[in-house]
Formats: sequence, structure tokens, C-alpha cells
Amino acid sequence: MRTSRADEFLEFATARSGHLFRSACLLTSGDTHLAEDLVQETLGRMYALWGRVARIGNPAGYAQTVLVRTFLSQQRRRSATERPLGELPDRAPENGEDPALRIALLDALAGLAPKDRAVVVLRYWEDRSIEETAAALHVSSAAVRTRSTRALAKLRTGLGGSIAEFALR
Repeated sequence: MRTSRADEFLEFATARSGHLFRSACLLTSGDTHLAEDLVQETLGRMYALWGRVARIGNPAGYAQTVLVRTFLSQQRRRSATERPLGELPDRAPENGEDPALRIALLDALAGLAPKDRAVVVLRYWEDRSIEETAAALHVSSAAVRTRSTRALAKLRTGLGGSIAEFALR
């Protein structure tokens, strides 16, 4: 029985880790090392409750919620403001990606407060409804609408007024 539980979790972790990592990268404004730590901690927490997974209707959605809550709790710590310095190695863009666009978007996301960033990632990257986002963050639907409106306005300002011009590239 223990082996099948471990096998089920391994299958789940293998299938979801890439998606969790992409979301974590957005939440951390491109800090891949912190994103890896977030995914590791999320999967550790998921493994601890994997025996009760039958009670969780959507384990993938629950893992995403655990990821966001872990990110927000880390942001509340004083050490969360530390940023390593150094130059990133040059890489060729993959799949026609525009590195300038990616950097501009990650910098704009970094300018948002952690909860605003979480709302933007959940609502627009994860394509969750207002109610699902509110449940994941333990806030009201009105708070999600307010935060998303303010966050999008700040993103527009940070990106030079029009997010649409970046989307059309």
C-alpha cells in the first residue's frame, strides 16, 4: 500500500512540477532558484497529506494554492527582501521568445506587492475565476477585483501605458 501511495505521488509530482515551476517563476519575478525552492516545499507539503488526497477534489488546483500560500508566507519574512547580485549568463532565446519582453514583464511583476502579484498570476496566468482566486488567498471577491484592477493599472504604468503592445509582439 505504501509503495502505491509513493508511486501515485511520484506520478503527480512528475506531471505537475513543470507547471508549478512556471507559476513559481512568475510569482518570484524570474528568480529561478527561489522558484525551485517554492516548488520543492509545495511538493513536500503535498506529499505529507497525500494519504488524504481522496478528500481533495482537485489535487492540481490544491497544489497551486499551496504554492501561492507558501510564496506569500515567504514574502512576509524579513529575509525575503534579500536578492543575490551578479550577472546572468547570456542565453539564446528559446522558441522565438523575446528576452527584452520577458525582462520587461518580470520587472513589472517585481514592482507589484506580493499579494497583487499573486492575484495577477492566479487570475491571468492560471486563468482562475475571481472566486477561486479569493478562496486561494483567503480574501473576499471584492478584494480580488480591487487588487487586480490596481495591479493591472500599475503594470500598465510600468510597461509604458499599454500591455497590448507587448502582447502583439
